[in-house]
Amino acid sequence: MDVDRLLPTPEAADLIALTREIADKELSPKADEYEATETYPEGLFATLGEAGLLGLPYPEEFGGGGQPYEVYLQVLEELAARWAAVAVATSVHTLACHPLHTFGTEAQKERWLPEMLEGRIIGGYSLSEPQAGSDAAALTCKAERQDDGSGYRITGTKAWITHGGRADFYALFARTAPGSHGISCFLAPGATEGLSFGAPERKMGLQAVPTTSAYWDGALLDADRLVGDEGQGLQIAFSALDSGRLGIAACATGLAQAALDAAVAYANERTTFGRRIIDHQGLGFLLADMAAAVDAARATYLDAARRRDLGRPFSRQASAAKLIATDTAMKVTTDAVQVLGGYGYTRDFPVERYMREAKITQIFEGTNQIQRLVIARGLSQA
Repeated sequence: MDVDRLLPTPEAADLIALTREIADKELSPKADEYEATETYPEGLFATLGEAGLLGLPYPEEFGGGGQPYEVYLQVLEELAARWAAVAVATSVHTLACHPLHTFGTEAQKERWLPEMLEGRIIGGYSLSEPQAGSDAAALTCKAERQDDGSGYRITGTKAWITHGGRADFYALFARTAPGSHGISCFLAPGATEGLSFGAPERKMGLQAVPTTSAYWDGALLDADRLVGDEGQGLQIAFSALDSGRLGIAACATGLAQAALDAAVAYANERTTFGRRIIDHQGLGFLLADMAAAVDAARATYLDAARRRDLGRPFSRQASAAKLIATDTAMKVTTDAVQVLGGYGYTRDFPVERYMREAKITQIFEGTNQIQRLVIARGLSQA
């Protein structure tokens, strides 16, 4: 069912209506098949870009949508309710645009940002490494400045890149000096000589959009590809992740909403002992708890987004939203399988896919254990 949304403007309402139309036409009919066959949705992100859905929270002057974050996240939720992999890739693209928009020079933004925000090129986020996931300061991929000033030589391995090998550009984080203040950020083209990608990871879910490792073998990036100052990389990465966590919270909420909708539809049709199963109190209460949890997850991410839109601190609230929404997605999708019983365990119904997809939301953009650490630190500094 369509969520009854409280939107700030008529323009935002029109945007949600457009998103639903595109999602129902372009995403819903393909999701099950493409996920089952691990088929990449060729041309789909161009369609989303042409509709203006890939640069929504960024300024119109650079080709963005000029929308508040609370509206962008609700668009993302609508996409996730139809196809989680596409919504996650959209969130990652938005995350990958953040370093250039927030820390880039005016010349850099004028040169590259419009095609990024208009969705003519798609981005990936390259922070993690095989030995450096939650501990981003431990990354070892090197960016060596060339003596002749031509740029930086990149050497090392990056891991867990959504859209790896498919993206047109990557927000790349590499070490330019020792220590936690020795990490820098680069806007790296996907077609760079000396850059190659591993085979897609064999994932539990989100199989239509690849996740890969990247191998940098002395690849040269021009000097103007440095975003911000040398050594500013972790500051850039962490500032982007607060917003990225809200994107994952919205995706998780959309996934939970889809599972709830499927469970309610089934419970209204299935009968036992002469009654619809939704009319049996035990199952009706289960569905009620699922609905309350989805509503709470949505309210939590919207609260954090509104703080962001007002320019107020939102890091702790972003971690809380990510924690609550993704735990909700795991619980609600698992309960949806239970509502459908044996059918829920088969691939004839989408809830088993939703359950598999929900798990990763508790892991990426910072595990939920890391979110608890961020929340606790925020409390200790209150």
